[in-house]
Amino acid sequence: MAMRQTPLTCSGHTRPVVDLAFSGITPYGYFLISACKDGKPMLRQGDTGDWIGTFLGHKGAVWGATLNTDATKAATAAADFTAKVWDAVSGDEVLSLAHKHIVKTVSFTQDSNCLLTGGNDKLLRIYDLSSPEAAPQEISGHTSAIKKALWCNNDQQILSAADDKTIRLWDRSSMQEVKTLTFDTSVSSMEYVADGQILVITYGKTIAFYNALSLELIKTVEAPAPINSASLHPEKDFFVAGGDDFKLYKFDYSTKEELESYKGHFGPVHCVRFSPDGELYASGSEDGTLRLWQTAVGKTYGLWKCVLPEDLGSENPEQLYTSTPEIKA
Repeated sequence: MAMRQTPLTCSGHTRPVVDLAFSGITPYGYFLISACKDGKPMLRQGDTGDWIGTFLGHKGAVWGATLNTDATKAATAAADFTAKVWDAVSGDEVLSLAHKHIVKTVSFTQDSNCLLTGGNDKLLRIYDLSSPEAAPQEISGHTSAIKKALWCNNDQQILSAADDKTIRLWDRSSMQEVKTLTFDTSVSSMEYVADGQILVITYGKTIAFYNALSLELIKTVEAPAPINSASLHPEKDFFVAGGDDFKLYKFDYSTKEELESYKGHFGPVHCVRFSPDGELYASGSEDGTLRLWQTAVGKTYGLWKCVLPEDLGSENPEQLYTSTPEIKA
């Protein structure tokens, strides 16, 4: 009998959830930050979805959010023309970095000393967080709004995706463009997997995997519906994707076979990411919720408790394990 996936629902946001990110694994577990059009990014315990706090200070939709590796700092990108850096332990705003247009994406270097931003003014900016009053370094070249920008190759290079239907690789020291990928349609998402230097991108119904250093194509997979986001499992066994048909799809990375699909959201899925330990993946949706899904259904982990069929007695035989179905934030 097949196990039934029971996602944990994280409520609390009042508008669509458009971005999410996990921290690395810390002595206190790992953490999850969500960006939402309600302007109130939230921090949660990563394995349970339990609400820890809300970062208050933006005056417009928050389009991007990230945590540094040890979850001591958060950064957010917003429609109020600012990127903000926060103390993720106290929740206090540390810096507000003024931009000339809507900011869409933020990314810390591994040492948390620099912040990369991008947005509707088509420029990449690098802020030295130890001297934030100094003017940022600026990199120009994109001809439309930047959707996502990330550090790669041990922070020596930058990858950026924009509405000009390109992904560009930049050299940090020279600030020059190294290579460009051009697509027929706008890229909807981009994930960088440092272990193995893999770039995961989505456009239309396609999920594509590239070598992040050479930008050479590894493989593409076609999904049944337009996809907004995809994430590769840390062990690279499989990947998950979500999009316009409200579903989460799981594929075998080596064979490209669709393994399963789950419907839980009541609106398009905007973002999906695996946790750093690979035990779950989180999705954010137009419906205003985050949902946490088990990678191995039926395993005891976080708030999921495995119940063996013989322990059920007269209970519903389909419900092979229990979970807390709703987490109130």
